Amino acid sequence: MKRVITVSVLAATMLTSCVSKKKYVALEGELNDTRSTLQKTRVEKEEIEEKYARIEERVADYNAKINSLRTENEGMMEMNDLTVMSKNTKDKMRNTISKIDPEKVKGAKTLEDSINLAVSYNLKQNISEGADEDDIDISVDETVVMINVSDKLLFGSGSYRVTKEAQPLLKKLAEVINSEPAMEVMIEGHTDDRTMVKESYLQDNWDLSVRRATSIVRLLQDKYNVEPSKLIAAGRSSYQPLVENTNKDNMAKNRRTRIVIIPNLDKFFAMLEGDAAVAKQ
Repeated sequence: MKRVITVSVLAATMLTSCVSKKKYVALEGELNDTRSTLQKTRVEKEEIEEKYARIEERVADYNAKINSLRTENEGMMEMNDLTVMSKNTKDKMRNTISKIDPEKVKGAKTLEDSINLAVSYNLKQNISEGADEDDIDISVDETVVMINVSDKLLFGSGSYRVTKEAQPLLKKLAEVINSEPAMEVMIEGHTDDRTMVKESYLQDNWDLSVRRATSIVRLLQDKYNVEPSKLIAAGRSSYQPLVENTNKDNMAKNRRTRIVIIPNLDKFFAMLEGDAAVAKQ
């Protein structure tokens, strides 16, 4: 009886070994592949985290610079003191104001409001040629010019490749930037809050917003000869929406690229000229 049991155990062991060896090798190969993929993913994650940390640091420095320049310009932009502006500049402002929708003009309570309105109007007229009016929105806050450009003008859905339709806008923008050596520009990508398609080449909305910003920066540098030291690329993902992401229209508003320009005061006033979004040297 003992002999029979021993033989049976030996036979079962040999059979199990023969059957399981291939499975074992296959599983071992899958395990190695999984470990390799996991390691690659960890490296990519660390690289992305480092990249975002560098971007956040640059954005923080840039925002600090914006606040500093605003403080410096407050005294110069005190609009109760009309000596800040020459007669020629005032005349240009009045000429521009006459072309603006009276309802918008009513909202300008101070001379500073009027100048900001005139600069916004002239800059929009200059850079938005060929684009729908709703695709570009320009506002001014103490000589800091903020241009919001809709997603549909710049990119295809879920893509960071810049469309051909956006090229005239970027060309005009480059001319504005190149007109002033000291000018700095931050390009911010913004998305809605929808998640990426599973197994997409994009990791998440952070990834999409940063890639869109860097796509524009590269075009400004490589195609339109903007000095790269004047440019900052930043991604905001979906965390600075203009409106709640409750419907398609609101989501479309939140999918945008914001271009922040800081000109000096002379160049800012030069934007009052109807044909001078590109300030004369």
